[in-house]
Amino acid sequence: MVDDRAPLGLLIAALGAAVLAVSVFLPWYGVSITASGAASAQQELATVAQQYGNSAFQTGASQVGAEFSALAGRQLATVSAHDVLKDIGPILLVLAAVSLLASLLRLAGVTGLFDVGGGQIALAGGTAALFVLYRMLVHPAGQTDLVSLSLSWGVWLALLGSAGIVAGGFLAGSAQPRRRPVHTFTQ
Repeated sequence: MVDDRAPLGLLIAALGAAVLAVSVFLPWYGVSITASGAASAQQELATVAQQYGNSAFQTGASQVGAEFSALAGRQLATVSAHDVLKDIGPILLVLAAVSLLASLLRLAGVTGLFDVGGGQIALAGGTAALFVLYRMLVHPAGQTDLVSLSLSWGVWLALLGSAGIVAGGFLAGSAQPRRRPVHTFTQ
């Protein structure tokens, strides 16, 4: 009989895999305009108004441009891993799918070609966690002087999902079969 920790661990790993898969489509980075980005946009608007506009357009452009400085430091948009990470996003989805499938099949007791243990499930979760941590430390396309990227809540959810896969895999892998007492019959 298998220890009760194995089904719980597989359930945790499956839940972590589902969270990881969903998090790929959630906001990972917040995009903010920097002070120099606002000044550059204001300068470009003034240049275009000066070159192509009449005095009324130049006045309107000057008023709009004056409001650009208020946008500095504010989050203007968010981007997901699916939007910005063209290589890592699909890898995370594959790792989540493999972990989910392996956990659910093992939980259902189906064995065959896809018979994996808790250690392999934890390895898939650890690999996903390394990809997520890498993208937390190294932002895509680097920082520029015009806009900045900051971590958003989706990347933290991805890390949590990866940790759930690892923890569930280890919990399922640490479950040992219980030994039944040997009965001897004597006459």
